[in-house]
Amino acid sequence: MILDLARLLIFPALMAFAAASDLFTMTISNRVSLALVAGFFILAFAGGMAPHALLTHVGAGALVLAVTFTCFAMGWVGGGDAKVAASVALWFGFPHLMDFALYASLFGGALTLLLLQFRQWPLPFGLAGQAWLARLHAKETGIPYGIAIAIGALVVYPETEWVKAIDLAHLALR
Repeated sequence: MILDLARLLIFPALMAFAAASDLFTMTISNRVSLALVAGFFILAFAGGMAPHALLTHVGAGALVLAVTFTCFAMGWVGGGDAKVAASVALWFGFPHLMDFALYASLFGGALTLLLLQFRQWPLPFGLAGQAWLARLHAKETGIPYGIAIAIGALVVYPETEWVKAIDLAHLALR
């Protein structure tokens, strides 16, 4: 039961925290990525993930880390975004990687268009005192892409083996 609760809560909670952190501070702490990696390995070993499956998940995470750090080096994404995306890929492995990339891209595009439009309007005086909102409104500020990464990950997560392995009937009886 504890393993099922961990599968149900750890990943979504860390994704929500990453999104909120990026929204309010425009940064995602390394601790979030490290917690995602640690949570993956703890649940993988506790759940008896086969060595081959474990290696393919690690391969997916390494591939996304290489791609996203190339994007980071080019100045296209932030370092926190790159690390969180790689951590998500570690959880999803190759079976769900393309779905995640598609959703994160779509939500990222929508977020970018929304923020570009938002930045065209003057920020109401009453809201200008909110530092996080003023930073988000500033035209020279980047896009908090961690929000799109988190939403894309949360859309895909219910389809993964992590959620499918949860015995919901057993959880409901408690």
